[in-house]
Amino acid sequence: MNLIFITIDGARVDRIVQGKNYCKLIEKSAFFQTTITYAPFTIAALHAVFSGTYGNHTGVNSYWSTPNFKKDKFKTLTNYLHDQDYFTYGDCINKLVIPRIGFDKLVIHDELHDDLISRHISLIDKMSELNKQDKKFFLYLHYSNIHTGIMQEVLKKYDNFSDEYFKNKEKNEKLYDILFNRADDYLGKIFNHFEQSEISNDTLLVVISDHGISIGEKFGERAYGVFCYDYTLKSTALFYHSSIPIITVQNQIRSIDILPTILEILSIPIDENYEKFQGKSLLPIIKGNKETRIAFSQSGNPLKTGKPPKEPNVNAIRTDDWKYIKNTHDDSEELYNLKDDPNEEKNLISIKKGKADEMRSEMNRTLNW
Repeated sequence: MNLIFITIDGARVDRIVQGKNYCKLIEKSAFFQTTITYAPFTIAALHAVFSGTYGNHTGVNSYWSTPNFKKDKFKTLTNYLHDQDYFTYGDCINKLVIPRIGFDKLVIHDELHDDLISRHISLIDKMSELNKQDKKFFLYLHYSNIHTGIMQEVLKKYDNFSDEYFKNKEKNEKLYDILFNRADDYLGKIFNHFEQSEISNDTLLVVISDHGISIGEKFGERAYGVFCYDYTLKSTALFYHSSIPIITVQNQIRSIDILPTILEILSIPIDENYEKFQGKSLLPIIKGNKETRIAFSQSGNPLKTGKPPKEPNVNAIRTDDWKYIKNTHDDSEELYNLKDDPNEEKNLISIKKGKADEMRSEMNRTLNW
């Protein structure tokens, strides 16, 4: 079976579940609505996806740490497929966001000028031609235009403490909706072309969002990569193939679970020559088993400097019902009941001391895994 893997960079969950084309695909797929990303920024988020392991273990835990990826210890999705004689091709936003090892060809598109719809349709056609020669392929496609719009209209105009931005949430929402609707249109056209192609019956389609984006919910974060609140930590994962049961899962999973799921679907054995990844296959959940999975995330708050730190200074542990946050830059703690307080507005750290101790212990266990 072939693999097409699409990242919709910066797609918010609350928009995804309402997107016209997204919904058409969700209705045919195994869809994980609460996929907690390791990091609310693309570099660390995608390295965790491709390795199935949190960045505090792989070495990629910040904006600056791509060169630190421990490629000799952690085998990536691309390497797994390359070792199984897949032709591996990627079209990406830049050379830093995913591990480059294992790609037969990795190209960088011009996010400001390239038409990603026609570009990616053309790549699907090329893979289809390759498939006619009995060659399996892995095609990675990165939709970057939400990121591009946020970069131009938000990141270049405001800082994380600009009153003008946070006082105009309605304007922020309108901008984001324009950007998301373009992404939804992209996904619809790509999926329609894929579904009509000769490769659709023998190709697994995986679509993820790497992280969400702020529209002004919390003062101090105008976009992403600062805090560990749900508007950026909640992402999605979708698996589409005729052999995969159709299901929408509300309970949380982790972005590190995507790699082992793909390997199991493609019947690729785990390579024991590398360190064991932290993620677990989602197939038991797809088949109806209910599991509780605890998610760990990290971010790097630039504070007043405007420059992300070289090491994370915000850690978070999340269950379906609770989230504990440790801000190591000032030693403060936060605890939220996500069922009663989904917007994370009431810090219960001094009230629910038993739950805080429980979550704190879980974070320490994860950090020391």
